Amino acid sequence: MAVPSVDVVIPVYNAPVLTRRCIDSVVSYLGKSISHIYIQDDASDDETRKMLDDLQYTCVHVHHSQKNQGFGTSVNEAIGRSDASYVLVLNSDTEISEDFLPSLCTALAADSKLAVIIPAGNSYADYDLNQHLLQPGGYILTHRLAGYAFLIRRSVFQGVGGFDPAFGRGYYEDIDLGRRIDHNGWRMGVHPGAFIYHKGGGSFGRSWAYRALKRRSRNLYFSRYPCARRNVILLSSCRLLTDLPSNLINGIEDVFRKGGSVHWFTPEPASHLLCLHMLNSTTSLLMTIRFILLRGWLRLDKRISDIWIFSDAPRFLRAFLVQLGRIRGVKIHLWKKDAETLNDSSRSHSK
Repeated sequence: MAVPSVDVVIPVYNAPVLTRRCIDSVVSYLGKSISHIYIQDDASDDETRKMLDDLQYTCVHVHHSQKNQGFGTSVNEAIGRSDASYVLVLNSDTEISEDFLPSLCTALAADSKLAVIIPAGNSYADYDLNQHLLQPGGYILTHRLAGYAFLIRRSVFQGVGGFDPAFGRGYYEDIDLGRRIDHNGWRMGVHPGAFIYHKGGGSFGRSWAYRALKRRSRNLYFSRYPCARRNVILLSSCRLLTDLPSNLINGIEDVFRKGGSVHWFTPEPASHLLCLHMLNSTTSLLMTIRFILLRGWLRLDKRISDIWIFSDAPRFLRAFLVQLGRIRGVKIHLWKKDAETLNDSSRSHSK
C-alpha cells in the first residue's frame, strides 16, 4: 500500500515568537513524515513578515496576503496549493513534541469513513479519555471539529467546500465545517495516543475584540444549526450503554449528529461512552438540580433543553425532576426498558 503524502498548513497572523516555535517544532518532529509546509501570512506586522522571510527550511513555502482575510480563508488558500492526500492544519500557537502522524494516518487507514483525526493534548485535559469507546484505528468519536490542530483528507475538505468565509477573521468556522463533514456521512475523531500543545489566543489574545469576534461567529453558527443548542440530561440507574434500549441510543446519536450534547447521570462512573460529547457524572440530587437551574446562566446555548429519564431511575428523583423540568419549561422524555413500547410510553412536557 502506498504511503499517503502529508502537507502541513499553518495560517499566521502576528505572534512571531509563538509562530517560529510552532514552525521549528513541526520541522524537528514531523520533518520525516511530511512533504511541504504551507504558511499563509494573513497580513501580519513587519516583525512577523521578516521572521517568515528569513526562514531557511527548504520545505517551507510562505505566501503573504495583501489584506487580512481571516483563519478560514487563509487555510482554504493554503490547502489549494497542496496536492497531498492528507493535510495537517495547525494554529500558529501550537507546539509539537512528538511525531504523531503515523498514529493519525493509521487511524485514517483503518476507517475509510474517518475524514478528520485530531491529536489530543492539553485542550482535552478535562476529559477522561479512558472512559470513551475506542473506534477502529484507536480513536474516539467526536462531532465537533477542533480547528487548532487536525489531519484531514484533502479531498473531503475540498468536497464540502472548506471553511466558510462568512465567519470572517475567526471562531466557529471549524465547528461549522465539522457539521458539514458530519452531514455528508463522514466521521471525525480524537486520537488519545497523540499529543499536541495549544496555547490558545495566540493571535487575538483575550481582549474585547476577541470576545466580540467570538460572539458574532457564535450567533451565526447557531442561526444555521439551531439544534446544536440542544443539551440533554439523561438519568438512569444503569451505567452500561448495552443496558439502554436501541431507540434511546438512536436518540442520543441524533442529538450528537446535530451538534448537541448529552450529560449522563449514573450511580457509578459509566464506561465506553459513545463520543466526547457524552459526558458523565455520578447521580446526585444536588448536582442534577444545579445543572438544570444554573447551567447556561450566562450562555443560552449551554442551557439544559431536555431531561431524559430512563424507567430504572430512582422513583423519587424521577418524580422530582419531572416537576422541576415543568417549572423550568424543559422538555421531559420518559423512556421504558422495552424499546418495542417506547413510543407508547414516551411523554414530552413543555411550559
